[in-house]
Amino acid sequence: MLIQSGWLVLLLALCTGCAEGRDSHELLHSRLWMQTSAEYHAIASTTYRQAGEALDRALRDTTWTAALEQTGNFTTLPPAVILDLDETVLDNGPFEGRLIRDRTSFSSFTWDQWVEEANASALPGALEFVANARSKGVTVLFIANRQVRHETRTRVNLEKLGIPLPTDFDTVLLEGEAPFNWPSDKSSRRRYVADRFRILLLIGDDLGDFVSGARDVPENRVRLARQYGTRWGSSWFLLPNPLYGSWEASLSSPALSDADRLAIKRKLLDSMP
Repeated sequence: MLIQSGWLVLLLALCTGCAEGRDSHELLHSRLWMQTSAEYHAIASTTYRQAGEALDRALRDTTWTAALEQTGNFTTLPPAVILDLDETVLDNGPFEGRLIRDRTSFSSFTWDQWVEEANASALPGALEFVANARSKGVTVLFIANRQVRHETRTRVNLEKLGIPLPTDFDTVLLEGEAPFNWPSDKSSRRRYVADRFRILLLIGDDLGDFVSGARDVPENRVRLARQYGTRWGSSWFLLPNPLYGSWEASLSSPALSDADRLAIKRKLLDSMP
């Protein structure tokens, strides 16, 4: 009995240690799909190729704009495209891989460490698209929800990838940036750009990269996407991101524990009886 009791204590200790680690199986499949699958590579490459084809059409048509925020007479404004950064241009897969490996969750501390490294690679097709747009005289702007404290290292990362940034105009518009103190909703930044450029295309991985209202319940998000159905693949180009985004936040509050969030997600499953 003493020996069995000893083993029981050890087993409980091991289980307790396991409980401290995060059950990361939700991210594991998503990350491996983005990292290894030919399907993801094909989708990303095709999306950027189709965006390049749409760019030519948009340049020819001076009445064309991709931004809902663009109104008034914009036909004589210089052309530009707006891209998100994370999981649109920059691949943060190694960061997500570390979270999975270490069985931990996202934190501002670990994210800051990753951004400081400035070593994110580019998604398939992204660099070719940026180079193509610039060769045609189109200004490339990045609207991302990285914090303003990340701007310097984000610029370093982009330049490492062969995306030099102009010095006469800020083309990296981040959340909280002075003097505007931009909110996480990107509409005000799109409006800022629309006052200065004719926006030809929007490219991102989240509904919020295209329209306000992305932080809503799932059925309303789907309704919003359908409302602008003719824009998808025409002037709006969406890359898949099963790792994170406003889609996940719409399912349950990020403030909840992993166990509570997982329980809510299981209840949402549509399955046969």
